[in-house]
Amino acid sequence: MSSPPSSPRRSGAAHNGDERPRFFDSKAKSRCWAAAAVVPGRHPERWRRDAAGNVVCKRFCNCQGCLCFEYDHIVPFSKGGESTAENCQILQTRVNRFKSDKEAVDAAQLKGYSCDVQFTDKELDIIEMAVYGDVIRPGKECRCKTVAEMLGTFKSKDHKAACKLPYSNETL
Repeated sequence: MSSPPSSPRRSGAAHNGDERPRFFDSKAKSRCWAAAAVVPGRHPERWRRDAAGNVVCKRFCNCQGCLCFEYDHIVPFSKGGESTAENCQILQTRVNRFKSDKEAVDAAQLKGYSCDVQFTDKELDIIEMAVYGDVIRPGKECRCKTVAEMLGTFKSKDHKAACKLPYSNETL
């Protein structure tokens, strides 16, 4: 007995047998992320700017929120765009939804669709601490304290200092 054919939506194949993939593979996503603008003072594997200039977090892919993003076809798939790194850009989820299947949308138009929330460095530090368990910024690194450390029953051997966020007015 043979298995049923995979769903065109899941596999990316069209009804006519076209094997054109709908989704970006991991290599295209990696190249797309690497091509996006870095956020000065932030770890480039964790934070980037989308095509509209919005700060996004790599852990927040395919979710809703101001730091969330999606991999977008610059030339929409529905208009013949391929799922390649050259046709990929990262866009804040909200921006990508508004862009939809439009072609030739410039950065100013994309920015108009953006979330209006601007995060401070301190807020991004707190988010990074919550998401990754540490904060890595050029020349300054820290990590979360474990519960045992907070209770004074354990001393960490981790070389990074424990962050004082969010309880201190000190900046990283």
